[in-house]
Amino acid sequence: MHSGFLGELVGTSVLILLGNGVVACVTLKESYGQSGGWIVITAGWCFAVMAGVFAALAFGSHAYLNPAVTVGVAIATGRWHDVPAYIAAQFLGAMLGAMLVWLHYLPHWGVTPDAAGKRACFCTSPAIRRLPANLLSEIIGTFVLVLVAAALASNRVAPGGLSPGVGPLLVGFLVWAIGLSLGGPTGYAINPARDLGPRVVHALVPLAGKGGSEWGYAVVPVLGPMIGAAVAGLLIRAAAI
Repeated sequence: MHSGFLGELVGTSVLILLGNGVVACVTLKESYGQSGGWIVITAGWCFAVMAGVFAALAFGSHAYLNPAVTVGVAIATGRWHDVPAYIAAQFLGAMLGAMLVWLHYLPHWGVTPDAAGKRACFCTSPAIRRLPANLLSEIIGTFVLVLVAAALASNRVAPGGLSPGVGPLLVGFLVWAIGLSLGGPTGYAINPARDLGPRVVHALVPLAGKGGSEWGYAVVPVLGPMIGAAVAGLLIRAAAI
């Protein structure tokens, strides 16, 4: 198996297992972490990103873990050869991670009556449903993710390159900052695979009283991140960051 594909598959699986896992920990009934709040969720996603990036790098990929980041980097650099394999691995990895969350919290789904809370353990939904505004929120959040991640590793910031192991930590903290500052309107998907893959799993797995998978909203956390990443990629290319 291609090491890049395997790295993105493993890294994205870890990302979703830990990221959606913290949402389940805070949301599902009779969990020790129940009602932990937004700070716990955003911190959990920070550490999930760190762990996923470390795992992906160890298995030989660039650790993008996100189709939007993959496309944004390709636009910025002009290198497209890894894009199809990476995106396929990211969606498969997101689905695998979501399946593991479902299995890990298996006793808790039946005692949790809140259908929206169950769905939140898989995918995002807006706090206030206004699709144009929701789309803009995802565009802005992903633009910040791609632009600042590129800046962290740029020649002007780190002329000799980042020290080994520092990059994943910085990107994790960046995602934490985005969640704390920009995550309120939509739950900051900022990653099409992170949202769509688990949403498919939510639709497929047997969960008592789970409700619908909110497919009418599903285009927003796919299209918004792709637009935001593309704009960031164009800016990075033009500015030679």
